[in-house]
Amino acid sequence: MALLVKRRLALVDANSFYCSAERIFRPDLEGVPVVVLSNNDGCVVARSAEVKKLGVAMGMPWFQMKDLARQHNILAFSSNYTLYGDISRRFMSVLAQFVPPEEQEIYSIDECFLDFTHQPHLDLTATGHVMRDRVKRWTGLPVCVGCGSTKTLAKFANNVAKKQAQWGGVCDLTALSETELVAVLGQFDVRDVWGVGRKIAMQLMSYGVRTAADLRACDAKRIRERFTVVLERTVSELQGVSCVAWENEPPAKQQIIASRSFGGPLYTTEQLAEPVRFHMARAAEKLRLQGSIAGTLGVFLETNRFRPQDPQYSPSRAIHLPAATDDTAVLTTWATTLMRAIHKPGFRYVKAGVMLMDLRERCVVQGSLFDAAPTDRDLRRERLMGVLDRANGKWGRGTMGVGSAGVKQQRGWAMSRANLSPCYTTRWDELREVLAD
Repeated sequence: MALLVKRRLALVDANSFYCSAERIFRPDLEGVPVVVLSNNDGCVVARSAEVKKLGVAMGMPWFQMKDLARQHNILAFSSNYTLYGDISRRFMSVLAQFVPPEEQEIYSIDECFLDFTHQPHLDLTATGHVMRDRVKRWTGLPVCVGCGSTKTLAKFANNVAKKQAQWGGVCDLTALSETELVAVLGQFDVRDVWGVGRKIAMQLMSYGVRTAADLRACDAKRIRERFTVVLERTVSELQGVSCVAWENEPPAKQQIIASRSFGGPLYTTEQLAEPVRFHMARAAEKLRLQGSIAGTLGVFLETNRFRPQDPQYSPSRAIHLPAATDDTAVLTTWATTLMRAIHKPGFRYVKAGVMLMDLRERCVVQGSLFDAAPTDRDLRRERLMGVLDRANGKWGRGTMGVGSAGVKQQRGWAMSRANLSPCYTTRWDELREVLAD
């Protein structure tokens, strides 16, 4: 009879990733309170430790905290997605040195699971400190490491490593006895458990389940009866039973949305057509990247709900396409048609977006007896889309597109990023200069 091998998983998470990425090339910001803002410099999406201590909540509007920023010299940066994406790739490549490719799962831009199950004699605490040191020296990012026998326990251990200084940034729950593990779980609120939202936490507390240890002690089947199968899996994971699947590659998306707020309001269909074309180009590129085609397309517009003095109108409409496709030109034609159909004059539109739904594998198409064979034109269109993707991959997104989507120019509707830092690692003219004395 085969023995059941206890899993040994690690979650490596970069601390305040966006803020830390901004500090890599700005050592003068070490210890300075820093926030990173959302699109159009609207809300706080990342906070340094210094800002968290001031009580600034995630999602706080920037205009509401400008007095606080002046009082405490808080520096605000616009989101620099090009920089963050490149730093993330470097971060993940460092972690890839510790396990085979199939035992690394990139969970998000700043989080990565590593499976050390097949290295049973490896000291995970010592390895965690090696990873922290190497990532810091090679990328400049500060990270914490949490280890557990399931993904939920590894995620929880990472939270412990961040919040309790005595762990030195590395917490290995697999090395603890049952009594020690329960003691650690008992120090954290049930809301600190991965997958337990605010509403669920309030319901659990009404039943006397207040800590992570309390949740672990629950009967998983009873939890399923009273709550959901997802929470049942969370309880099982806290008990050491692996329920969350390992994913070497992210699953194909079931829906693709491309949208962004404008830097200023737009009014006419001619003005709105440009961002709609631009968003559809991005969505179609993502669609082809995962090898899918879309059977349904939607478009939506939004006015500014934070301006009650303005008339409000936020329409949306979707259409089932005659034939599922990934062709940018076809999708763009339908998107602009839908936009014109839902547009009404006299409104200040501040956002537009497109949605691709009913996604299916490109190689699996439900046909009929009356379908014609692909024509030479269809094959040429496929090759054209391939050229489009390669060009944008080589020279940057938006280099080629349908109509104005491929025109390189300053766009009046582009989002405001007044505090944008240089890209540093991806543009020759923005490389950091080191001057010798």
